Amino acid sequence: MKKNMFVALVMSLVLLFVSACAANTKEGKAEEAASETDKPIEIEYWFGLGSEAGKKMEGIIQSFNESQDNYVVKGVSQASYDETYQKLQAAIASDTAPGVFITGGAQMHDLASKEAITPLNDFLEENDAFNEDDFLDVFINPTKIDDSYYGLPAYGTTQVMYYRKDLYEKAGIDPEEAFSSWENLAEASKEIQEQGVADFGHLPMWDQNNLIDLALSSGGTILNEDGTEVMIDEEAWVASWDFIRKQIHEEKTMKVNSGGQGWEYWYKTIDEVMNGSATSYTGSSGDKGNLDFEIIDSTLQPGFNGNEGKPIVEGLFMAVPESIADEEKEAAVAFMNYFTSPEVNADWAQAIGYIPVKHTAMDVPEYKTFIEENPYAGVPFEQAQIGTSGFIDPTGGKIIDALSIAADKVELENIPAEEALKEADKAAQKALDEVNQ
Repeated sequence: MKKNMFVALVMSLVLLFVSACAANTKEGKAEEAASETDKPIEIEYWFGLGSEAGKKMEGIIQSFNESQDNYVVKGVSQASYDETYQKLQAAIASDTAPGVFITGGAQMHDLASKEAITPLNDFLEENDAFNEDDFLDVFINPTKIDDSYYGLPAYGTTQVMYYRKDLYEKAGIDPEEAFSSWENLAEASKEIQEQGVADFGHLPMWDQNNLIDLALSSGGTILNEDGTEVMIDEEAWVASWDFIRKQIHEEKTMKVNSGGQGWEYWYKTIDEVMNGSATSYTGSSGDKGNLDFEIIDSTLQPGFNGNEGKPIVEGLFMAVPESIADEEKEAAVAFMNYFTSPEVNADWAQAIGYIPVKHTAMDVPEYKTFIEENPYAGVPFEQAQIGTSGFIDPTGGKIIDALSIAADKVELENIPAEEALKEADKAAQKALDEVNQ
């Protein structure tokens, strides 16, 4: 009897011990799971920025990480936007895509057509920070495809006019009047040359982009409304491009620098204005770090033949790969909302010179004061409100390639614009027809 009671007691103690161990194990696992859940979600952010822009972006990433506890963004810098795009495609194929990346409009559309990036509507609708009306149309419109947002605009760039205000004063020419139209600028360039103030008046920047801006500011379009016909041999194109050809090769009051390694032609153009060989040039809104605004000022690109200026305004966009987990997408959108907030976007624009993408960025007190004290810095934003959205080439770049070839013929070889553009139109139309079949 006593023996049976002893066995029962031992069994009871064993069961109690096992139960206690099981409870402790479950509690430990629960605490471990809770600990895992509490860890912030980490994502990578890929961007093709170098030098000061890259350093500033890293600073913004750090500020975002310190502003909240739910997400951690790790910046990964590439040498250029093109390199980011190339690496991104390989990463998507190998299921190692980042949480968010920055790219151009054409690349964003290409990825959307392949269903490689995420439609953001559901994520944006859950967030009070998103307000479509606050974005400039020229930036938000390219993100929408069939009523879905495939990215958010991060910042923009456009080409504006830079001129030597001291040399214009020396020549007794009113810059506001000179830059009110391309025709007036040609007259001013001639007068500057005749007075011996400088060797040349205005320097258009080499390649097709300045000439495309001029054609759009002459009332031209690249495609017709339904996107089935290339329009680059129309009169608006021919007249505006031949105008530049004549200024370069016949009047010789304007000049184009070309060739060299990389951006050599670009910096040579800037140098010739800075050293007084020429009095103005068409350049990027990001050129400000290379210019001395004690002697330089800036203004909008003018129109041609009685038309308003309509130069292209390019956006750079943040997008999210489709292949990543939903919680990573949420982290990406949280960072995108942070970067496009008026305060952060204005801080970025002030530091680097790119265009803010929101109207309310201009109301941020520090940036508003900066613009008031440095009016040249507000010119790109002003142009963004009247400019043309960046062209999304439906042929994968063949239309732009045709225009690039035509631009060299006109600017460098003195071939009449009508001839060069007819050849370009034929090649571009063939490429477009192949896409639309």
